[in-house]
Amino acid sequence: MKKIIIFTDGGSRGNPGPAAIGVVFCNEKGEIIKKYSEFIGERTNNEAEYQAVIFALQKFKQLFGKKLAKNSEVEVRTDSEFLVSQLKGRYKVLDEKIQPLFLKVWNLKLDFKKVKFLLIPRTKNKIADNLVNEALDQEKRTQKLL
Repeated sequence: MKKIIIFTDGGSRGNPGPAAIGVVFCNEKGEIIKKYSEFIGERTNNEAEYQAVIFALQKFKQLFGKKLAKNSEVEVRTDSEFLVSQLKGRYKVLDEKIQPLFLKVWNLKLDFKKVKFLLIPRTKNKIADNLVNEALDQEKRTQKLL
C-alpha cells in the first residue's frame, strides 16, 4: 500500500449537541475499502471533526498495523476548513477543548510516513457526511425506543 485516501466528517446537531463521525477509507484509485460511522455523544461540531480524524488514523493502524503505517502516505480529505487550517498551522489552537484533540492528531501523525490534510468541498465528502447523519439518526431512534 503506497497511499490511502481517508474521507472524514464530524457533525453535531446543535453546537454542542448529539454528535457523530463518518470515515471512508479508499485506495489510490478512489475505490472504497471500508466505511465507519459512530455516535460520539455531546460534542461541538469542531470536536466531532477532530474525533473523526483521530478515529481514522487509529483505525488505520488497527487494520493495517504500525509497520505498514510507517511506510504509508495518508491523505485525509475533509470539508472542515477550521480543522485543516489548524493542522497546517494557519490558525492557532486556542479552544481548550480542541487543544488535546489537536495534540492527539499531531502525535498520531508521527506513526505514518506522511499525513496530508486536504480541504475539499462538501459535495466531494457526501459519503462521510451521510455516515454522520446515519449515526445521528440511529441514535435518535434508539433513544425513542428507551
